[in-house]
Amino acid sequence: MIFYPDRKIFKNSRIKNMCEYRNLVEDFKEDYEGTWAKYARIKLDWIRPFTKTLDESNAPFYKWFIGGKLNASVQCIDRHLKDKKNKTAIIWEADDGSRKFVTYLELHKEVNRFANLLKSLGVKKGDRVVIYMPMILEAAYAMLACARIGAIHSVVFGGFSADALKDRILDAQAKVVITADGAFRKGKAYMLKPVVDEAIKDVECVEKVVVVERNGEDINWTNRDVSYEELIKLQSSKCDPEIMDSEDPLFLLYTSGSTGKPKGVQHSTAGYMLWAQMTMENVFDLRDNDTFWCTADIGWITGHTYIIYGPLAAGATTLMFEGVFTYPDAGRAWRMVEEYQVNQFYTAPTAIRLLHKLGADEPKKYDLASLRVLGTVGEPIDPEAWMWYYEEVGQGKCPIVDTWWQTETGGHMITPIASATPIKPASATFPLPGIFAEIIDEEGNKVKPNEKGLLCITKPWPSMIRTIWNDPQRFVNSYFSTAKKDGKAVYFSGDGAIYDEDGYIFITGRVDDVINVSGHRLGTAEIEAVIKKVDLVAENAVVGKPDEIKGESIFAYIVLKGEDNLATEVEVLQKINEAISKEIGNIAKVDSIAIVPALPKTRSGKIMRRILRSIAKGEEITQDISTLEDPSIVEKIQNIVKG
Repeated sequence: MIFYPDRKIFKNSRIKNMCEYRNLVEDFKEDYEGTWAKYARIKLDWIRPFTKTLDESNAPFYKWFIGGKLNASVQCIDRHLKDKKNKTAIIWEADDGSRKFVTYLELHKEVNRFANLLKSLGVKKGDRVVIYMPMILEAAYAMLACARIGAIHSVVFGGFSADALKDRILDAQAKVVITADGAFRKGKAYMLKPVVDEAIKDVECVEKVVVVERNGEDINWTNRDVSYEELIKLQSSKCDPEIMDSEDPLFLLYTSGSTGKPKGVQHSTAGYMLWAQMTMENVFDLRDNDTFWCTADIGWITGHTYIIYGPLAAGATTLMFEGVFTYPDAGRAWRMVEEYQVNQFYTAPTAIRLLHKLGADEPKKYDLASLRVLGTVGEPIDPEAWMWYYEEVGQGKCPIVDTWWQTETGGHMITPIASATPIKPASATFPLPGIFAEIIDEEGNKVKPNEKGLLCITKPWPSMIRTIWNDPQRFVNSYFSTAKKDGKAVYFSGDGAIYDEDGYIFITGRVDDVINVSGHRLGTAEIEAVIKKVDLVAENAVVGKPDEIKGESIFAYIVLKGEDNLATEVEVLQKINEAISKEIGNIAKVDSIAIVPALPKTRSGKIMRRILRSIAKGEEITQDISTLEDPSIVEKIQNIVKG
């Protein structure tokens, strides 16, 4: 089934149809550097223009827009002051429903004050600042303040433990940490400052900790701590932006590596800002008076690009939310869409499934007519969730942009364009103009339809990762050592994918998430997708379990639909294997399952598969579980598996 954009809704869009899309693709094919240069001149405000578009002399350490000078905070704020100073830049809603509306002029003043505060603490261009914050306005101010003075920010998700925070502080050699006493979640206060205290108790590089007093709980003040509220009063609202080179680092964002050691993904200033704005405008059909809501946390790349830098660079109104969708009830998200007249709603499939499960009929209770575009991010979305999202939330009129990209890519890579692309549910569709993505085999040949291959990017692009902080060899090994095209190393995403007969791209999941059964490498994502279709199953996760005969057997954790579901493991396993046998083959049949109340997930919705693998193998849990939404679920699952 294919869903086409409504021509009446999108008649005045930047990219109106697939003919225009193909013309843009051809522009990049015919003059790759020239086309990128054209957009860089149009979209970015240069203090000094660049003299060369792309330097490939030290591949894969590519450089873009050589010689250009600019400042990211100017792109996001200053250039809008002439005609948008009284426009709302950020709408912030707190956990308790209170709200603030910040105009571009107010944002300019707050960011400048914060920038001057950091300068008063000795922070200068090139210094690293770790931001460990809840979803409050000061977190956005902090990011933009760092950009204004040329400090490199590294936002650490507020759900990470002290050990995880410490690792990132040490790797970045952060001079300052910005945090809050705590925040609120589901009506209850939680603490962040004690986590910072624990993380830095024997860390010498941190000179100061800036503390925003958000929840008013008692905290321990040390000689390194300074009060944001006290210092900000003393700061001027004028701060000249630092002149930054196009290739100067804008931020570091740490991702989990396959070895467990976090990788400091380094992004540049010009290339990242260009692509953040272009994807914001083109993919979501952004218009002048739109209100855009990305539900991510700023601790992740989605929050960086599509809450802060992308929307603000484009001069939009961006919605920032402290709370959770399900509090105080399952209608919270839809009530906010109605109240703020949200035009684009961008969230994760995990959130969509949760909203569906807890309140399938909730969207009907609200006026969602303002919505024009829906989006998903973070993982492939299953067809059932896609259809509910499309029919109940989008009321059958909003295209769903199922976006594939990564922390390392900076912005969208493969995605429908809301105004142009005919959409197949659960497909990321086609690469954006300027992105040369291809599914290839191990010899570098493009795979045939319905054949699995490696999802690679065969040409550099402006917003790509520049290196791994302090570890350039790991950068090469992680991304440019697996795949080659025409004898040249190309960026390997780590994901597998297939083309269908029409050239649509379907992401099959991480190629390292495989189970080797009797010599057959089986992708867990593919098996999970089939299991998800079984009518009894709400969620599932598949892992490998050691087997004396097969090497590995297939073990599945199953969350059933309905709290009162009394189906037995035997019944569920039978239904699952009937489906797998039909769609994949007997080789992929599940050997055993555990029916569990929930899966171990971080607060961002990511399933912690390492924990599930350890439980299946009967190993001791050594991973940090403090970042989980519900740490107690680990022991519950262990007890179920042990029987």
